[in-house]
Amino acid sequence: MAGPGLCLPGDCALKPRDISITGLELAALTNGGNGPRVLALHGWLDNASSFAPLAPFLEELDLVCLDFPGHGHSDHRPEGCRYHFDDYAFDVLAAADALGWERFHLLGHSLGGAVGTLAMAMAPARIASAVLIEGLGPLSSPPNQAATGARDSHEKTRLRARRYHSDVTGAARARANNSDLDIQAATLLADRGTRIVPGKGVAWRHDLRLTWPSVNRFTEPQVLDLLAGIECPVLNIISDPPGGIFPRSRLERRLATLRSQTLKTIPGGHHLHMTNPGPVAHWILEHINGND
Repeated sequence: MAGPGLCLPGDCALKPRDISITGLELAALTNGGNGPRVLALHGWLDNASSFAPLAPFLEELDLVCLDFPGHGHSDHRPEGCRYHFDDYAFDVLAAADALGWERFHLLGHSLGGAVGTLAMAMAPARIASAVLIEGLGPLSSPPNQAATGARDSHEKTRLRARRYHSDVTGAARARANNSDLDIQAATLLADRGTRIVPGKGVAWRHDLRLTWPSVNRFTEPQVLDLLAGIECPVLNIISDPPGGIFPRSRLERRLATLRSQTLKTIPGGHHLHMTNPGPVAHWILEHINGND
């Protein structure tokens, strides 16, 4: 049995939807709602099922949850390409175009929140509001670490051997052991994010190139400039205890840079939207309905 608000695979009212953008076929899950349009963006190495626990609480929204390229059931980027952070923001806006959404709301977790930050700065008139869960802006690096970062990226750009598991449960256990996820939440991600490889077992679907370090990152002043360019109201939801993605002092500077922001702290770990979806959904609905 799943815990309160946590759907097991097949239990949630999310249905598959394919979205074609230039050069890529993106997979998504949607509730087929008729309310405010919300594009949901998952975290690194997660997939659209990350938002399945929230789905029962968000039936009044028109919710579309993307699989980023290289994740879940979406296409991998072409051979010879890397996964640059900036490209995800272009993917998000292209997906909105394909959906016929000129104006919409963003819901992002972790990487999805960081990507949403960039998308909002790129196209401020298109985003009505945003809810960012543990994801206010991308990771940053000091300007004097550019050469070190480039060298590290070069040295670690090599494909490792893909790991195989005996079944989906084994894959879910491995994921839970290396994150804040409990086994139920990890099973949701594994059910969508794995595939059977004949003669070898069950493997995660994600593109192994996703684990390569970035060649460079934004500096913190650049991140603050992006945040200053966001025009819509932003609700930030962070975990209690803190997830520790970046120091509290950095978070406070970023929050102060936004023109219109609200901060909510909710018990849970980095994936609190999966393990404590009820309170998270409450604030999502209040924010989106108040800014539609």
